[in-house]
Amino acid sequence: MAKLWGGRFTRATDKLVDEFTASISFDHRMAREDITGSIAHVQMLAQCGIITPEESQQIQEGLRQLLDQVENQEIVWDIANEDVHMNVEKLLRDTIGPVAGKLHTARSRNDQVATDMHLYLKNKVQEIIQLLEQVQYGILEQASKHVYTLLPGYTHLQRAQPVSFAHHLLAYFWMLQRDKDRFTESLKRIDISPLGACALAGTAFPIDRHLTAQFLGFADVYPNSIDAVSDRDFIVEFLSNAALLMMHISRLAEELVIWSSQEFQFIEIDDAYATGSSIMPQKKNPDVPELLRGKTGRVYGNLMAMLTVLKGLPLAYNKDLQEDKEGMFDTVDTVINSLQILEPLLMTMKVNVDVMEQAVSADYGNATDAADYLSSKGVPFREAHEIVGRLVLYAIKAGKSLLQLSMEEYQQFSPLFDEDIFEILQPQAVVARRTSYGGTAPTAVIQQIELAKTKLTFIKLNR
Repeated sequence: MAKLWGGRFTRATDKLVDEFTASISFDHRMAREDITGSIAHVQMLAQCGIITPEESQQIQEGLRQLLDQVENQEIVWDIANEDVHMNVEKLLRDTIGPVAGKLHTARSRNDQVATDMHLYLKNKVQEIIQLLEQVQYGILEQASKHVYTLLPGYTHLQRAQPVSFAHHLLAYFWMLQRDKDRFTESLKRIDISPLGACALAGTAFPIDRHLTAQFLGFADVYPNSIDAVSDRDFIVEFLSNAALLMMHISRLAEELVIWSSQEFQFIEIDDAYATGSSIMPQKKNPDVPELLRGKTGRVYGNLMAMLTVLKGLPLAYNKDLQEDKEGMFDTVDTVINSLQILEPLLMTMKVNVDVMEQAVSADYGNATDAADYLSSKGVPFREAHEIVGRLVLYAIKAGKSLLQLSMEEYQQFSPLFDEDIFEILQPQAVVARRTSYGGTAPTAVIQQIELAKTKLTFIKLNR
């Protein structure tokens, strides 16, 4: 079969070249966007007097027939036609005849593919933003139930100070809020039309690029035709934002894995989101959070691959840019699938409140409050820190918590300790005093939850 661009060639391309250069195996995912862009383009051609209204109508009808076939998954994509653009044009010609050839007037595959990717990513980023809110909602639901549930807070994976479990969970809410803000901000760079830039230099036909942008719902138009066809910054930005999001998901997944272990037992993952062992009957494996953690690597890889492809590319279009799609598609799938499963994973997990609070009672997370106690009585904090450090060492050697020491033992280290130290060092009291803005006190956490609710724009409209 002769190529649609084959007029200048005297030999058919080698079969290996066809297979090596074709992108239809993956870019057919943008068939809807490709046909939608073509409909807008042909409408503009008619309004600008470049083709007749009758020709425009005929081409549009043919394109809409193809769109229906795409929706119904009735199209067989042909590698001989290289990519989604040439496949659509060939199918259109088979449907309506030679007039289909007028569709490509004042257009190149270079601006066509860029338009498809802008349309595709715009839709997918909006979907990701909504899914992010669903996960935020799940976090907020769990947090609202556990304002007064205490667990050890950690630094260096060593117990540090007791915190509200809600407070700990809400840290991830705000990470995801930043992710959502980044994706939302990135829409400004995605929502731009390259259509009409042609191969790189624009066209001599009297087209109206702002009209096609309006038809397609784009907020802006690239002002430079070379930049329009060679820009992939919007994809790099998407991949970068996705990498940050997956890093946050991975950190949460890591904690779910740790918390669900027999050593911690802070939570139990619902049976619907865990798996078993083929050999050990007793096992309940946290495969879902482990895979969430593992899939982060492929998203990082897609970002690095895209940056490497772009490094050193001269303007304008180069075939290297065909490598921009598979990583983008894979990242879209990975992020969407991860967010879809993370929300119910969080919503269904069982929180072992008693185990958490036993852990808080058995450690030395209240030592800072003992030092603050002495400091409030006039002891310089560094001196108070030293005194309590020796007190903790004594307690460790005695096999006691600070609350199990006697007043006589306390006063061996400072006569300023009095009976009220036992009330002050209660974990609930330790947490309740952290009332500073953003702190872990229940009063501060409740304020934080109310603030978080104001960030759920999509949820607010749909629940």
